[in-house]
Amino acid sequence: MSPASEAVRPRAQVHRGTVVVAAWWFHPGGLGEAEARRRVLAAWSPGATVWALAGGHLLKLATPCKSAVETAPGLPLVLESGVLTSAPLSSKERERLAPPPGAVVLVHEGVARMYGPGALRQVDPGAWLDVSGWRRVQVKGLGAPPPPMKVALEPLPPPTRATFGPKVPALAPEAERMLARMAGREVPVVREGFFARLRRAFSRRPGDAVLTVRREGLFARLRQAFRTDQKGARDGAVTAHREGFFARLRRAFRTETQGKPGNALAPSRAGWLDRLRSASSSNAAHTSAMGTGVRAGGFSRLLAGMRGGDASKASQGSNINTRPARPRGPGALERLKAWMLQNTPLGAVVGQRKADYLRHLFELFEQGDLDEALRHAIPLSKTLDARAQVALGVPGPREELRIQPHGRSGAAQGFGGGPAVFEALRERYRETFRRLEREGRIDEAAFVLAELLDAAEEAVSFLERHGRLQLAAELAEGRNLAPGLVVRQWFLAKDVERAVAIARRSGVFADAVLRLEKTHAAEAQALRLLWAESLAEAGNWSQAVDVVWPVTSARHLARAWVERGIQAGGTSSAKLLARLALEFPDGFGAAREDIHTLLSDETAARAPERLAFATVLLRAGASDARGALLVPTVRSLMRDEAVEGLPSNASLLRQFHALPDPALSALRTDMPTPKGSPRQSWAESPDLPNVRVWMDRSHAGAHAVHDAVVLPGRRVLLALGEAGARLVGPDGRTLAGFDVPAFSLVLSEQGNRALALARRGDLWRVSRLDLVERRATRWCDLELDAWAPTYDGERWFTAVRDTVSMVDTLAAEPRSLWRVSEVGGTVLRMAVDAKHLSFVVLHLTPEQGFERLERWAYELEGGPVLRGRADMRDLLGAPDGLALTPDGEAMGVRIARPEGEDPGPLPYYVAPIVVRRFHRPAQRAPERAGEVLSQSWRVTRFQKGELHTAVLRDSADHTRVTVEFSGTPPQVVRLTEDWCSIHDLHGRVVWLDLHSGEVHRVPVV
Repeated sequence: MSPASEAVRPRAQVHRGTVVVAAWWFHPGGLGEAEARRRVLAAWSPGATVWALAGGHLLKLATPCKSAVETAPGLPLVLESGVLTSAPLSSKERERLAPPPGAVVLVHEGVARMYGPGALRQVDPGAWLDVSGWRRVQVKGLGAPPPPMKVALEPLPPPTRATFGPKVPALAPEAERMLARMAGREVPVVREGFFARLRRAFSRRPGDAVLTVRREGLFARLRQAFRTDQKGARDGAVTAHREGFFARLRRAFRTETQGKPGNALAPSRAGWLDRLRSASSSNAAHTSAMGTGVRAGGFSRLLAGMRGGDASKASQGSNINTRPARPRGPGALERLKAWMLQNTPLGAVVGQRKADYLRHLFELFEQGDLDEALRHAIPLSKTLDARAQVALGVPGPREELRIQPHGRSGAAQGFGGGPAVFEALRERYRETFRRLEREGRIDEAAFVLAELLDAAEEAVSFLERHGRLQLAAELAEGRNLAPGLVVRQWFLAKDVERAVAIARRSGVFADAVLRLEKTHAAEAQALRLLWAESLAEAGNWSQAVDVVWPVTSARHLARAWVERGIQAGGTSSAKLLARLALEFPDGFGAAREDIHTLLSDETAARAPERLAFATVLLRAGASDARGALLVPTVRSLMRDEAVEGLPSNASLLRQFHALPDPALSALRTDMPTPKGSPRQSWAESPDLPNVRVWMDRSHAGAHAVHDAVVLPGRRVLLALGEAGARLVGPDGRTLAGFDVPAFSLVLSEQGNRALALARRGDLWRVSRLDLVERRATRWCDLELDAWAPTYDGERWFTAVRDTVSMVDTLAAEPRSLWRVSEVGGTVLRMAVDAKHLSFVVLHLTPEQGFERLERWAYELEGGPVLRGRADMRDLLGAPDGLALTPDGEAMGVRIARPEGEDPGPLPYYVAPIVVRRFHRPAQRAPERAGEVLSQSWRVTRFQKGELHTAVLRDSADHTRVTVEFSGTPPQVVRLTEDWCSIHDLHGRVVWLDLHSGEVHRVPVV
C-alpha cells in the first residue's frame, strides 16, 4: 500500500447511478469470507483476474460492463485515465493522491487510499473450489480416429544377390561362415550326418575344388591351440611365433608402443591389469586379433581351444545416426570373449583361416570357375585406408550378405591382406566383370561392380546402358547415391510418382533435370513441367514461371501463373508484373494500369516493390516495352532515394545511368551521376533511439487474437479461434474472412498459403487457406505434439511423440515424404527455413524425471541430412521457456533457479551449426518470462504484475524496440527476419517492420 502523506477524505464516497464498471471489490469484513468468495466466483468470467487488496478481493473484469451502483454485488471501480477508482475524485483530490497508471484508489471508511501496481497480489480463484470428490474421466471424440499417416516413400531394401537375377550364384556356406567370423558373429556349425558325408564323398567329380569347413575334435583343437607356429602359410598369410618368457615379460612392462618398421599398427602387450580394464570397459575400441602373434597363458589357450575358432569383435565408432537409440553394449561374457581373442592364440587361428580362404579364392579365379568364385567372393571397399591394407582390417557387422545402403568406409568394412592381396583381388574382380560383359551376362557383371568392387554409380550406369532401368533405379536408391541421380533413374524406369516424391522430399528437381538433359531431352522436359506444376501448387509462382519458361509449348501455363502471382502482392508480384509487360506479346497493355499505379505511388510502403520491378527491368533485353518503362521507373527510384529511412538506390540508379538506351538520353543529360549514399536502413543503424510502444486496456479489440502473421503488402492474417481467421489490409479494413477454426497459423514462405490449426480433443484440425483466392477448406485431423511455424507451401515438418515427419500438404490426405523415428524422447520445439530444420528433444529418465534436452539440426538440400546433435548444457530441470532457430541455435530460460544449480556464465545454450554471428546466451534477469530468436533478432519477454513487456534486440544485443501491454493476458510473439508481431487475448495486435523500423497497430473490430 502507498497511502498519501496526509489523509484524503473525498467529497463523494462512492459512485452513483449507472457506471461503466472495470472492477469489483469485495470486503469479507461485512460479507464474510465465504460470501465474498461466492460473489467473486459469480461475477467472474473468462479473462477476469482476482487480486488481494486491502484485506478484500479485487476482481478485474476482462471487458468493462455497465451496472447500477444500487444493485451492484460489490464495490464498483471505474477506470479513469488508467487508474481504477471506487469514487469520483475532483482534480485537487487526484492531485494530492498522485496515482500512477495502473494504480487503484479505494475509498474505505471515508478515507481515500492509493495502492500502486506493486501492492496487488494475484490470487487463483480456482484454489477456492473443492474438487476432491471429483473423478477425472478420459474422454474421446465421437468420430472415428484418423487413420495413421501414410508413407509416400517406403524405403527400398538394399539389393541382394537375388536382386541381380537367378544367374548370380548363391553365397557358398563357407563364405557365409567366413563373413560371419569377420563380423564377429556366432556361426552354428552343423555336423553332417553319416549318409550326407557318404553322398558328398561319392558324388565328387575329379578336379572339383572343395573347401570343407567342419568342427574339429577336442584333441585337434587342443593341439592347434598349443601349437607354437602355423605351418604352410603362403604369402599374405599370418605367421605366429611363440615368444620367449623374457621377451614376453619385457613387452608386458613396456611403457610405449613400439611398432616394427613399416608396420604402424604393431601394438605392444599391455599389462594384465590394463588388459582386464580393457576387457571390462564397454566403450573400448578393440583392434583385430589377427595380426597378434602373442601367446597367452595355459588356461586361456585351453579355453580358446575348447571354444573353437572365432573372429574378433570389430571396432565400433561413435557415428551419429538419424536414430538416437544407442547400440546396446556387449555383456560381460562378450567382453570376456573379446579380451580372450586379443590375448590368446585365437587371433592367429582366425588369421590362418582367412589366409586359407583367400588362397582357395585365388585358385578358383585361376581355374576360371567363375560361378564358384562368385559364391566365395568377398566384397571390397574402394575407400580403404593404409591401415586396412597393412593390417588386413576386419569388416563391420553385417546382418546378411547384401549391398550396404550407406556404403562402406575405412578399414572396419573391408577385407584386405596388405596392398598386394588387395590389388590382386580387385584385378581379379575387374577381369571377371569384363569377361561377364563380353559373354552378355549383364546381371552378374552388375553384381560384380556393385557388390564386389563397391562401384555402385558405375553399376547404375552400366545397367542403364543395357536397359535394366528398374534394377538401376533400385540400386541407386538402395546404395543411397546422389538424390538427383536417384530421381533420374526412377523417371527413366517410368515410376514417375516415386521420382517426383523423392525430388520434392530432397529438393533436387534442378539436379535431376540437368542430368536428364544431357541424354534424354524429352524426359527432361516432362520432368521440368512436373517441377513447375509442383511449385505453382505450392504458391511459388515466380519460380514456377522461371522453371517452365524454357518449354516454349507451355508458355500459356506461365501466363496463368504470372497473373495469379500478381494478385498475391509483395516483391515477387512486382517482378512478375515486369515479366508480364516485357515477355508476353499482349502483356504491356494488360500490365499498364498496374505498373502506373505502382510507379506513381509515393508511399514508402511500396518502395521494395518498386525496387524489385526496377531490378527485373534492368536485366531485361532491349525492347519497345522496356524503353517505354525506363523513364518512369528511374523517376520513381530517384523519388525513393530522397526519402529518409529507406535503403539507398544509388547503386541501381548508376546502372540505369550507364544503359545505352535512347529512351534515357534526355533524362541522362538532366540527371547527374548518382553517388553512393552513406544512409543505412533502420535495421543497420543500432545507434538510433529505442522505439517504444504502449498499449493499455483501451486498445483492446472485439475478439481475442490467438495468432497473427504478416503477409506481403503489409497485410495481416489473424487467428480468432472459433470465430475463424481474418485477413486485414494495411489500412485496417477487413479484406476477407475464413470460416474455419483457427488458434494457430502456419504460414508459407511466399505468404500466399497458410494452415489453420484448432485443437479437437487429442487431435488438431488442420484447414488450408488460399490467401490469393481467399478460400478455406478443411483438410484433415492430425495428432500433433510439435510443428514448424512455417512451411514452403508443400512440405511441413511435424512431430508426434518421438517421430519427426515431413508432411506433404498438397496431397488429398496427409502423407509422409520423410520421417525419422525414435529420436529418444518427446519433441518440444521445431524451426525450419529454406535450408535448415532443427528441433529440441526432451529426454526423460526411466522414472520419468528430467534427464536432458538435445538439439538436432538437419540440412534440407539433398536430404534431409543430419548435421549436428548437441545437449543443452547445465540444465538440471526442464526450462520455463525455449527458443530455437532453424540453423540450430537454441536457448533455454529458467525463471527461478533451482537450489544447487550452478549459475554459470553461459547457461542453457547451444550454438548454431553454421558460421554466423549468434546471440549472447540469455543471462538470468528478474521478471523475465521467455525468449524468441531469429538469426538476426531476439525478443525477450518480461512480466511484472499486469505489465507485460517485449524487448527487441539485434544480434549485437542493442535494444531497438520496447513494446508494453497492460493487462493480464501474456504477450505472444512471432519473429522472423522481416517482421515481428506481438498480440494478446485482449485483441491488441502490433507488428514491427524490421527493415524500416515502422510500427503498425492492427485494429480488431
